[in-house]
Amino acid sequence: MRPRRPSSVWAKRSKPVSSTASRLRISEIFHSLQGESTRVGLPTVFVRLTGCPLRCVWCDTEYAFSGGEMRGLDSILAEVAGHGAQYVCVTGGEPLAQKPCLELLRALCDAGYSVSLETSGALDVSGVDPRVSKIMDLKAPGSGEVAKNLWSNLAHITASDEIKIILADEADYLWAREILQEHALSGRCTVLLSPVSGKLDPQDLAAWVLRDRLQVRMQLQMHRIIWGDKTGV
Repeated sequence: MRPRRPSSVWAKRSKPVSSTASRLRISEIFHSLQGESTRVGLPTVFVRLTGCPLRCVWCDTEYAFSGGEMRGLDSILAEVAGHGAQYVCVTGGEPLAQKPCLELLRALCDAGYSVSLETSGALDVSGVDPRVSKIMDLKAPGSGEVAKNLWSNLAHITASDEIKIILADEADYLWAREILQEHALSGRCTVLLSPVSGKLDPQDLAAWVLRDRLQVRMQLQMHRIIWGDKTGV
């Protein structure tokens, strides 16, 4: 079933969500094209939450580790609606590090959006609204945070979710290949493999995937190809 058009739905609500009930620290809200996942290329509103308990060596959103502005749900939803998009991505940082994130996800779904959540895989995803598509990382050794993977999260991954593994080198690739086989991930959901920009040659990753006949989707960061290393895109 196609999601409802969110802007008109939200505009018709007579009672906005109370900002005093739940507040989140927001790094930025912006309208752009989705650059990753199976939703790549779709006009999307991104809600980036501040804060992350991980420190991946290749992180490209370190600016979201701190700062931001405390905002209520009604304020966030009103700004999202103003962009008139059908798709919303809640990202970070690590969005689940803020407990009210779960309420934000529910409110976005209730408002008729098609919602995705980008999460590190280090925090429990069991409470995420089932209407949300979870785009969950598994941290390879080259990230420096492989020990933070919460493997129990795999029990909560469904066919509408996606597993993303970012790879810095061939050792990371071999680790990912083993994990895919051990947990039979390709048969459970879409698996995305991405090279670390400027560190792993995409042609090498493509060759390995084809050689091993992995049932995965290789992806590059389309937004970086279009706009480079900028915020708000």
